[in-house]
Amino acid sequence: MFLEKDFSQIHELGIDLETVYQQINDFKEGFPFMQLQKAATLNDGVLKLSNEELEKYTALYEKKVAKLTALKFVPASGAATRMFKSLFSFLEEDKSDKSTDQFFDKLSDFAFADDLKKILPQNADNKTIVDYYLTRKGLEYGTLPKGLLKFHRYENESRTALEEHLVEGANYANNDGKVKLHFTVSPEHLSRFLKLLNQVVPNYQEKYNVKFDISFSEQRRSTDTIAVNLDDTPFREKDGLLLFRPAGHGALLANLNDISADIVFIKNIDNVVPDRIKQPTVAYKKALAGVLLKYQDRIFDYQYQLKEWASEPLLMELSQFFEKELCVLPPVGFMGMNHNEKVMYYQKKLNRPLRVCGVVPNTGEPGGGPFWCKNSDDSTSLQIVESAQVDMNNEAQKAIFNNSTHFNPVDLICSMKNYRNEKFDLMKYRDLKTGFVTQKSKDGKDLKAQELPGLWNGSMADWNTIFVEVPLITFNPVKTVNYLLRDEHQ
Repeated sequence: MFLEKDFSQIHELGIDLETVYQQINDFKEGFPFMQLQKAATLNDGVLKLSNEELEKYTALYEKKVAKLTALKFVPASGAATRMFKSLFSFLEEDKSDKSTDQFFDKLSDFAFADDLKKILPQNADNKTIVDYYLTRKGLEYGTLPKGLLKFHRYENESRTALEEHLVEGANYANNDGKVKLHFTVSPEHLSRFLKLLNQVVPNYQEKYNVKFDISFSEQRRSTDTIAVNLDDTPFREKDGLLLFRPAGHGALLANLNDISADIVFIKNIDNVVPDRIKQPTVAYKKALAGVLLKYQDRIFDYQYQLKEWASEPLLMELSQFFEKELCVLPPVGFMGMNHNEKVMYYQKKLNRPLRVCGVVPNTGEPGGGPFWCKNSDDSTSLQIVESAQVDMNNEAQKAIFNNSTHFNPVDLICSMKNYRNEKFDLMKYRDLKTGFVTQKSKDGKDLKAQELPGLWNGSMADWNTIFVEVPLITFNPVKTVNYLLRDEHQ
């Protein structure tokens, strides 16, 4: 299967040979579908905070954050190419549609309009406008990551998505005037991020009376996965080398694993709004962090109690805590376990990373949602599940997925330390059987590619999870450039 030179290539990438063999085996055998038990709904897997609870949890977070290290983690390495699919079709193939018509009709309403106007030739036609907008002739937006694109216009400035995250961080990840942020970026764009930050950080530090501590990391080549031909043999490029491809956002688990903080806020780069409607986002970020801290305290307390004396009443209390609040149901044979086996089960389930996930009411957006799922150890717990993980040929499973009431906007607050204040090794709490296989092509040849378990799907499958409903106004991603014309971004 492999040649001598292949082993050198694999070694240079930092990939374990056994991992490559496992990936090829996964192509051959496929990944098992998730076993959905039911959708997580309000009061059955999803909490809804009253106004009083919102205030209570916000106050709890604001009281405790002074003694904690909070960090905002933003995946920002993806290129914005898909934002401009219609515009590229117009530029390269003379194809126009309603979206391109809207783009030209509303051009002056975009935050980048002034920058574009400054560099356009006189009497530029629509094709020239798009050319200067997308390519190196002008703004290069067609090759830049979303974080570097101007999203919102204000009275005296326009802000990129990156800058909006700085402002968000100053509002809810502020620890005694220090704001820690971490962005994952691609190496070819790092210098642009640094240049932008050098220009804007002093102004934001003065405006919000904070000091920013900003770090970056790159998606590691060692997390790339091997590509195969349609017959599951290794795919080779024209020069005979094996093809390894970036393995999706699940590859960023290694970056997250390197983070040292007590609380980590995770949010996508394009889900930001102007200041006029930031308040609900800030309020719920703080409240969700308060929920996390409350449950972290309870989990740590139970761990200490189990160490001292695992009485029958304590085990009964833990049974209710797991079933009613952490939404973890034990395997079928649990009641037949002896006392020590039950203690070991609870110790293992308590000693895991914890996440609180904001979920929004389902409005038909494509993507994942919250479900009760059967796990490999026969327990049941809350998981975020994507449609690709579900057997849509199974009518019962399809019905459960389609009946979901909530959607995953990628709004997570994470605790990644144990009760002894030691970092968890996050690699030990993923489900490797929740990857994806997709069909792609390279140099005109079809191939199969593999994505690692998604960062908030299989990469966090063995975490303790709490779902909390958050308002729809807190979810405003920018999927195409014309999303920026929506009222929420104006």
